[in-house]
Amino acid sequence: QVQLVESGGGLVQAGGSLRLSCAASGRTFNSYAMGWFRQAPGKEREFVAGINWSGSNTHYAGSDSMKGRFTISRDNAKNTVYLQMNSLKPEDTALYFCGAGRNFPMIYARGYDYWGQGTQVTVSS
Repeated sequence: QVQLVESGGGLVQAGGSLRLSCAASGRTFNSYAMGWFRQAPGKEREFVAGINWSGSNTHYAGSDSMKGRFTISRDNAKNTVYLQMNSLKPEDTALYFCGAGRNFPMIYARGYDYWGQGTQVTVSS
């Protein structure tokens, strides 16, 4: 069992940056691949980035709208995964979730076993 708690969201102006954190409980955190997803109102949950259990491999959404602006990382000693978001745009506004799963890479939400409650990111123009 893994419990996930996201933090770091907030209101930011376009062009700004945020660093999201996802803190995990449980001794088996470092056996899970982790992913960040986002969900805007009325839209499906969308893959943003993933990282394997050791942090040696990462995978990002192929969308041109996100490419090059987001960086995923993890610190297994702290049971935490991060999402650094730069050059934020109004279209990045969404509820951001982290998920834990056994497979990497995994771009589908159904492939994750555990989810946090999400942290809201709002980007103003």
